[in-house]
Amino acid sequence: MMSTDDAPLYGEIEPYDRGRLSVSGGHEIYFEQCGNPDGKPALFVHGGPGGGCTNDDRRFFDPEAYRIILFDQRGAGRSRPHAGLRENTTGHLIADMERLRERLGIARWLLFGGSWGSTLSLAYAEAHPRRVSEMILRGIFLLRRWELDWYYRDATPHVFPEAARRFQEHVPACERGDLVAAYHKRVNGTRRTTRDAALREWARWEAETSSLYPDPNRIEKYSDPEFAAAFAGIELHYFANRGFFETDGQLLERADSMADIPGVIVHGRYDMVCPVQNAIDLKTRWDNAELQIVPDAGHASSEPGIARRLVAAT
Repeated sequence: MMSTDDAPLYGEIEPYDRGRLSVSGGHEIYFEQCGNPDGKPALFVHGGPGGGCTNDDRRFFDPEAYRIILFDQRGAGRSRPHAGLRENTTGHLIADMERLRERLGIARWLLFGGSWGSTLSLAYAEAHPRRVSEMILRGIFLLRRWELDWYYRDATPHVFPEAARRFQEHVPACERGDLVAAYHKRVNGTRRTTRDAALREWARWEAETSSLYPDPNRIEKYSDPEFAAAFAGIELHYFANRGFFETDGQLLERADSMADIPGVIVHGRYDMVCPVQNAIDLKTRWDNAELQIVPDAGHASSEPGIARRLVAAT
């Protein structure tokens, strides 16, 4: 049954299966399965990177129709070691997804991902297009340099000047031209107090800018030191290395490989984390996708307008 909440998700469910997958670098990937074991396989690809899955992530799918699979990427959520960066690259995550698919005996699955989850879903689909039946993507993030500059320096700080002041003033003025580099240096420093403070500030900035209306629960969650260690630490690791992609526009350059994959793109008009231009750019290279721009939403999947479109898509 559907929930009667403002965000029309399906009711709460519990997994019928939980497990861990041993992969390279000493990592153990947590995964779970919910819904109908004989249903349509769907993989939820969480954001961040480093965000991990939540119980609500199960609720975008009809549990009678879908075999719902969630997994926490390397270093995130319930995967071990927590916040681990060793052998943690996009290529490793794609390989983990393939190993999980093989472990579960799935021939093809639907990919459902938002923000970094859209990035990783696209990278996987371009590497293994025959393994993807459909994609539902939200808050498109293509990890181009201008997108990072737009969010951390050029645009979003002018919409959230109060939060930006705190975020920027955490580092010296001479380093504010490249906040990714400035924060990355601090979280990789030797002083624990400096590292922990930088992790919290990085996570808090995203929490405060992710939705059209403030969400105190998100800010509280992202301010938790354990969550921030994985979320901010892994994000900075990936962003400082430009997603470990070969070129700045790799995901668009290789989009032709997805020509036979149907999909739905859902993007908030007022998304200040990932600009709506990203969704438009992707649509121009992926003809088989339907683009839906939500007129009254920002970035978060929890916003009612976005949640309604995502549930309708599944």
